[in-house]
Amino acid sequence: MTVKKVSKKHLDRSSNNHSTILSPGSKAPNFSLNTTPDQKVSLADFRGRPVVIAFYPADWSPVCTDQLSLYNQILSEFQKFNAEILAISVDGVWSHLAFAKDRNLHLPLLSDFEPKGRVSQSYGAYRPTTGECERALFVVDDKGIIRWSYLSPDGVNPGADGILNALEKIYPEKERLNR
Repeated sequence: MTVKKVSKKHLDRSSNNHSTILSPGSKAPNFSLNTTPDQKVSLADFRGRPVVIAFYPADWSPVCTDQLSLYNQILSEFQKFNAEILAISVDGVWSHLAFAKDRNLHLPLLSDFEPKGRVSQSYGAYRPTTGECERALFVVDDKGIIRWSYLSPDGVNPGADGILNALEKIYPEKERLNR
C-alpha cells in the first residue's frame, strides 16, 4: 500500500483549513443511507457512541483504496473507543458492494447517490465541479456533536492519526474504561 507521508502539523489541523465543511461544535446532520440495496444505516442508529464519518471521492481510486484499507486494518483501534466508522461516497450501492468484496473491507460503505450528494452537501463535503465527495473526516461524539473535522487534499490519504487523537481527547483512557 503506497501512502503519501503527511506531516504531524498537517494532521493536527482541523476544519479551519477549508471554510465549507462543518466545524467542531456543530450538530451533526442526521442521515439515512443505503449500505445494501435493501438496508439503510442512519447516524441516529449510533446515538450514545462515537462515530467517525469518512467522506471519500470514489470507490476504486488509489488514494481512496489506501485510505479505506487502512481504516479496515485498524478497526480494533476504533473499537477501543466504542466508535463506529462510516465511509460515505456518491458511488452507488452496487459499486460499494463490489469494492468492499474486492478489497475485503469490513466497514460500512454508504451510498450518497440519490439525491446525489445530499448528505455530503449537508456536511459541506461535496464538490459540485466533479460531482464527488471531498475527502473529509468528522468525529461525532455520543451526543451527536461534531468534535473534530478535517478536510484533506484530494490526493492525500489523511491516515488515522488525526481521528485517533480526536477520539483520545474526547474519551481519555480513564473514561473509556468506565464506559
